[in-house]
Amino acid sequence: MKYRKLGASDLEVSEISLGSWLTYGVGVEKESATACLNRAFELGINLIDTANVYGRGAAETVLGEALAGRKRDSYVLATKVFFPMSDSDKGLSRAQIEKQLDASLKRLKTDFVDLYQCHRYDTATPLDETMEALTGAVKSGKTRYIGFSEWSPQNIADAIALPKVERFVSSQPQYSLLWRQPEAKVIPLCAKNGISQIVWSPLAQGVLTGKYDPDAPPPPGSRATSEVMGNFIGRWMSKPVLQAVQKLKPLAREAGLTLGQFALAWVLREPNVASAIVGASRPSQLDENAAASGAKVDPKLFAKAEAILAQALPPL
Repeated sequence: MKYRKLGASDLEVSEISLGSWLTYGVGVEKESATACLNRAFELGINLIDTANVYGRGAAETVLGEALAGRKRDSYVLATKVFFPMSDSDKGLSRAQIEKQLDASLKRLKTDFVDLYQCHRYDTATPLDETMEALTGAVKSGKTRYIGFSEWSPQNIADAIALPKVERFVSSQPQYSLLWRQPEAKVIPLCAKNGISQIVWSPLAQGVLTGKYDPDAPPPPGSRATSEVMGNFIGRWMSKPVLQAVQKLKPLAREAGLTLGQFALAWVLREPNVASAIVGASRPSQLDENAAASGAKVDPKLFAKAEAILAQALPPL
């Protein structure tokens, strides 16, 4: 496993990180989640990403129990705040940040997290209130650093311009061979301001593993058949896109990788990406994903892959 510095922090994070969205505490039993976590550590994965809203606290609870007994400095723990935890508990107000951070720490069974992230931008709360609350969280020692997920370039620039507040060190965007939107503005802006990317959905919810046959229905139980995942994966389930993805398999073989590894290596080719988050319900999935770290791929193969997909994808 290779490691990269996370923005302007002193954190060194693994190129592949373990996420818990729609898995731990929700669709994956505690025993399987613990087995995946243990295997992640064996493989050198040190960044564990979660959020209070995943299973309405269930993912954090499972992780807290699974991490109990491990040396706190042996892993980097990240969680998030924004989405509703109840009819009245939501957003990035000072009161919510303070309340939700304390609740997350209790579920995670720790005194602090390494990274506390705004899960989205809160248009209902003044930005200076949010940033002052996050600054207070850092000063209190409850989080070491702060980050955000899916903020617009203007949101990011506005936060950077505020004086006397804690600086973000991470951005968590969706980014993959099938979703390159962050390249236009978010990545350049972040790179200039000490902010690294921690990428979610680098495999496009599994589409970039090549498991979906363009001439057959999605396998039962796959994310493509899930009502919850429909909005995320549906845009890539057209026959032209799935056919284009199948055309990437020879390129991956030429690189000596599986298609999933090839897609992860493509994400990691970007210097501003510190880590790519993967989910796992079985330890064997982590073995394959972790092998993408440090993979050496001829840039010409990546260029061919980009060209193939560009012909099939609708404009962003």
